Order: sequence, then C-alpha cells, then structure tokens
Amino acid sequence: MERRVGQRFPYLLPLSLRQPGSSIEGLGFTQDLSSRGVFFFTDAALEVGSEISLTLRMPSEITLGDSMPVRCRGRVLRVTRPANSATGAETRIGVAVRLEDYEYLPEAQSAQSVRVSTLHHYRDEDQPLHSSRSL
Repeated sequence: MERRVGQRFPYLLPLSLRQPGSSIEGLGFTQDLSSRGVFFFTDAALEVGSEISLTLRMPSEITLGDSMPVRCRGRVLRVTRPANSATGAETRIGVAVRLEDYEYLPEAQSAQSVRVSTLHHYRDEDQPLHSSRSL
C-alpha cells in the first residue's frame, strides 16, 4: 500500500546525519526526497522509531525557490538491511525517514560539510533563518 502524500523526486544528494542523544553520526546519500520524507543509504546503525537530524541541500523543486542548505528532523520509519552476501561488499543500509521539522541554514554553514558534527552543532550565530513545524 502506497502511503506517500507528497511527490517524491529521485535525487542523489549527499547528507550528514546525527541521532540526538547518542554518539551516532554519519554520512549518506539520498535515493529520493520529498517535503515530507526521504529515503537514503548510509553505513550508520540506525533503528526504526529513532529520532534523527539530517543536513543536506534541499533542491528548488522541494523548496519552491532556490536550493538551500536545510537541517531536517524526523523519525526513522523503515530500515532495509543488505542481504547477507558472501563477499560482504554491500554494507549500506536503506533508511526511510518521515520529516517532522526543518530549518533553513545560512549558506556559510553548508561550506563546512566536511565535518558532520559541525553541521549539527548549534551555536548562537547558527540560529535558523526560518523554521517550520509542518511540511
């Protein structure tokens, strides 16, 4: 049964992730994306039901304006683990997340994408330009 409400766009975009209240941080890349959800691949050990914070550059088709860096908060709905292969070559897991909240980030902050923790750390000067509770 299809439960998606918004239109999904097939984008291969880099993202950083952090699980609040834990030491889990990582990188990944999207498979598809909408204003209400995202499916991405990562090596991070995420669990269904956990809260997650994602930082990525949201494309203009979703923002209905310019593409911009965004920090999204959501909940993991599904985790697809790779089949147990003899070679062990496939280690990435697929993760479906329902986005519950997002905030636009200053452009300068997106240039710091090398360090995952920098993207997620809140400082006084990193306050969001805009925040929305409903998508």
